[in-house]
Amino acid sequence: MLAHETALALIQLGAVLLGLGLLGRIAGRIGLSPIPLYLIGGLAFGTGGVIELTHVDVFIHLASEIGVVLLLLLLGLEYSASELITGMRQSWAAGVVDLVLNATPGVVVALVLGWGATGAIAMAGVTYISSSGIVAKVLRDLGRLGNRETPTILAILVFEDLVMAGYLPVLTAVLAGVGFAAGLQTLGVALLAVTVVLVVALRYGRIVSALIDSSDREIFLLKVLGSALLVAGVASLVQVSAAVGAFLLGIAISDSTAHNATKLLEPLRDLFAALFFVLFGLSTDPASIPPVLGWACLLAVATTATKIATGWWAAKRAGVSPRGRARAGTALVAHGEFSIVIAGLAVTAGAVPAGFTALATTYVLVMAVAGPIAARIVEPVVEWRARRRTPQRAAAPDASEPNLPPASAPTQAPRMQPAES
Repeated sequence: MLAHETALALIQLGAVLLGLGLLGRIAGRIGLSPIPLYLIGGLAFGTGGVIELTHVDVFIHLASEIGVVLLLLLLGLEYSASELITGMRQSWAAGVVDLVLNATPGVVVALVLGWGATGAIAMAGVTYISSSGIVAKVLRDLGRLGNRETPTILAILVFEDLVMAGYLPVLTAVLAGVGFAAGLQTLGVALLAVTVVLVVALRYGRIVSALIDSSDREIFLLKVLGSALLVAGVASLVQVSAAVGAFLLGIAISDSTAHNATKLLEPLRDLFAALFFVLFGLSTDPASIPPVLGWACLLAVATTATKIATGWWAAKRAGVSPRGRARAGTALVAHGEFSIVIAGLAVTAGAVPAGFTALATTYVLVMAVAGPIAARIVEPVVEWRARRRTPQRAAAPDASEPNLPPASAPTQAPRMQPAES
């Protein structure tokens, strides 16, 4: 009997992985992130779906936890401590505008639906943070990494990363139902951990990197992955969120060690992150989506407008032309992996109503598709409007056309790469 169940589990897992590969290929062909298709795949094989998976749920659950750890670890590897500090100094004003404008719609909708403070805090994170994976893919695919508005986009993403470092432990404490004092204590521990890691990374980053580095790929992989899971587990025990622990470890690893670790871990991240998105889809009943579809579309319209306004305002402060401001705004529209991570934490804790999962899933589906489309069509739309306004004059050169950013601008790569390109 055990051999029979093992065989069925292998068949189901193989079918899931093969299906994810095919979905990723389709997404690449149509120029979209694979995240929406992964979510739809999960919906099709979860509760209320076409076929319900019954033998691989435990493995997919553990794999999804590893996926979150790897997502945050590689996020931390993208930056050094000095880059994070520089990004904070240069982007704090735009980051605050981004936080206020884009967290507010989620709070309002959650309160209107009667989900209370817990639902409002969780929904604020879902609507606030852009998908760095999708943003990175769009900028790369459209050849905009060298544009003048790109450092502004990256600075906003850096600020969102830093907000997440403080937000996730607070959310974890709220979802656990601890009191206000315990929540403040959790936040204080998280902030202390961030401060200690930044100091260690600035002064002893080479030592940390040397301890983990190895010329042997197998040993290097075991040390990096083992360290990430160990730190994530310890962080979870002290209620600071496994995701934050992995993120901080990534920051502490620097220079060539970080670069090599990123290249080595990217395939694993893509695999386990894909299973994470599938698990979130599996936990959502497709029948629960129609009742919240209107709210999801309303949130999508509102946050599309606020993200565009954020990018426009921030790029304008940086002296970018109107065309570049429009590109900056639409680049921030997409939501994806982080929104699902936040929603997944809320669902796992069981502290939010069933409608929360359906609304978060539908909202991410809409935004993950709308983001790349908006980024692709914004430039033709701006050019068409410019021709209508000045039909007799040739279009003036755009100050935000591809150009190397100034030396003072943050030039680090976007936070993380998409799960599949």
